[in-house]
Amino acid sequence: MRRLSPLVALLAASGCQYLPGLRQAPPPPLTPEAPPALAAIDTAQLRRDLFALAGDAMRGREGGAMDELRAAAWTAERAREAGLRPAGEDGSYLQWFPVRRLRVADGARVVLDGAPLDVWRDAAVVAPVDAQLSQVPLVWVGAATGDALRRQDLRGMAVAAQLVAPARPPVSWISLREWRYANAAIRERVAALADAGAAAVILVADDSTDAVFPSMLAQLRRGTYALDSAGAERPTARVPAVWVRAADAARVRGARRLTLSLRAESFVFPSANVVAVAPGRDSTLRGEHVLFSGHHDHDGVRQPVAGDSIWNGADDNATVSVAMLAIARAWTRAPGRRSALFVWHGAEERGLLGSRWYAQRPTVPKGSIVAVLNGDMIGRNHPDTAALLGSQPPHRNSTALVNQALAANARDTRFVVDSSWDRPTHPEGWYFRSDHLPYARAGIPSLFFTTLLHPDYHTPRDEPARIDVAKLARMTRWMYATGWAVSETPTRPAVDPGFRLER
Repeated sequence: MRRLSPLVALLAASGCQYLPGLRQAPPPPLTPEAPPALAAIDTAQLRRDLFALAGDAMRGREGGAMDELRAAAWTAERAREAGLRPAGEDGSYLQWFPVRRLRVADGARVVLDGAPLDVWRDAAVVAPVDAQLSQVPLVWVGAATGDALRRQDLRGMAVAAQLVAPARPPVSWISLREWRYANAAIRERVAALADAGAAAVILVADDSTDAVFPSMLAQLRRGTYALDSAGAERPTARVPAVWVRAADAARVRGARRLTLSLRAESFVFPSANVVAVAPGRDSTLRGEHVLFSGHHDHDGVRQPVAGDSIWNGADDNATVSVAMLAIARAWTRAPGRRSALFVWHGAEERGLLGSRWYAQRPTVPKGSIVAVLNGDMIGRNHPDTAALLGSQPPHRNSTALVNQALAANARDTRFVVDSSWDRPTHPEGWYFRSDHLPYARAGIPSLFFTTLLHPDYHTPRDEPARIDVAKLARMTRWMYATGWAVSETPTRPAVDPGFRLER
């Protein structure tokens, strides 16, 4: 056997990749079934990014606040560091969009028999509305419903009533059950009293809604949000309605006159999507895009719970935001045939506003988006379970895309997939609550990766320390492996014939 010279032996031992005169084995071929950069998805880096984005310094990244824009700027800078190119507007990483906010203006007054209620402490205005009433007769109807309510002549009167259970109360185990109960009870009660002719409504909290009054009050004070469009600035409430604490029940029952002065105000503020791209390596297919989707906003600073007022949103949705950065690092290390497009949506918590805007006005040709892989909350619950929504009818819009995702899981991550939350009968309606939805409605093959809800959802307890970072890394690898398979497969995934997204 011919012996290597000492220098060559030293270079070989040190891992040198090129030795003149020595034959090297060719790299393995790139295939849809072999994502080449799984090892680039690093748990330590995910943890660092997670604690930065979901830490208290980001103040909960509230949509519509400066804190959200700060989070967008942080995300854009991390995308640049990951090697992504800007794909937003004007050569930047940002796509701006206008959000119309409608709320009750400062100075709202609610007066019972000449004595004012403290609005936004003891009383909450149910919806923004313009209303001026002076010394209107106020009648108490208690818990009367149905025929008992219809038999009373309430036309032109201000009506005070006890809140009662909604016709279909939410099931006991559903997320945010108290909020859902209160919203349904208020909505049904106001509608019934308006139908009976009430000119204004005063609602008294019952035992089931009084406990949630402080957090609901903070939400109602914020008002409503929509993409800015014609009509978005106009109040839509039929009658002015005010909700008061149970402690004020006797005062409301005894009152005989109502005076109120309410004014709705409307204004536009900016939110932003962060948009970046990793170009594909195939000259023919790089004009097509695999879109990785998540949102960077959350709930901000709100009423304290156990002394904590920062609603960090670590799982919702900092987990996916940092997962997308990890996928970006993997993609730039080993580009796919197709380009990878990353969209961190703004104002998701305001009603999927960022994804609705981007689906309508993408910064790449809409027809170039071959698939959307969206994630929302991927870092909690049992370490070996996950869910893939959009994987079964009626939510499934691309069997081919579903098969690629399930094959990637069977090969690379091996989660037990919970399909129950993807059923149209599931009371959470979870499929309809994340950023893949506008893309599916636009006819683009779309999936939703998640590890589902937990008791800390939309509370200050959704902290980065509670995230299972090992599971987060595993979910990130699943999303990456699915995107890689889409990128490498010559035929783009097709939309199932006859797909119609109906709830």
